[in-house]
Amino acid sequence: MRLLLAAALSVPTIAFAAGGGSDEPPKPTTVFCTGSKVYDEDKKKCVQPQESSLERDERYQTVRQLAYAGRYHDAQQVLDTMDPADPGRLTYMGFTHRKMGNLTLANMFYEQAIAADPANILARSYMGQGFVAEGRVQEAVAQLKAIRAHGGAGTWSETSLRNAIATGTTYSY
Repeated sequence: MRLLLAAALSVPTIAFAAGGGSDEPPKPTTVFCTGSKVYDEDKKKCVQPQESSLERDERYQTVRQLAYAGRYHDAQQVLDTMDPADPGRLTYMGFTHRKMGNLTLANMFYEQAIAADPANILARSYMGQGFVAEGRVQEAVAQLKAIRAHGGAGTWSETSLRNAIATGTTYSY
C-alpha cells in the first residue's frame, strides 16, 4: 500500500493530495477499513486516524479516497487529526460539508482556506462548483477568473470549474 501511495503522491502538494492535480478519480485503497479507521502499513492493520503513522500527504490521499466513496463524515474524522489552520484541511472540510449539503458551513471553510492562501485554486474551484450547484453562476465565474489570475489556467481546478459552469455538473473528487 505504501508503494501505491508513494506512486500516487509523487508530486507531494496539497493540490494533488486533495484532487487538484489529477483529473482522474482516486484509486480505491486495497484494504478496506470500516468507519473512519485508516490502514496503517507500519502496523499492518486498520487504526483510528490519530493513532496512525500516515504522513500528511498520505492522510490527504486517504481523505480523497473516503470522500470519493461518499464517506464524507469518515473523511472529516481523518481531517480532524490534522492542523486545523492548514489550508488543505480547510479546503477539504469545505468540500465534505458541501457534499453533505451544509453549504453555508462549506463556504465558511472555503473562505478561511482562501484567506490563508489566496492562490488556493482548489478551494476556489470547489467553492465555484458549489456556486454552480446553487445556481450562482456569476459567483462561480468570479472564482474561475481568480483561478486563472493565480496561474491556474489549464489545471484540474480550472478545467473542472469551467466544465461545471458549462454543463452544470460538479465533481465528486
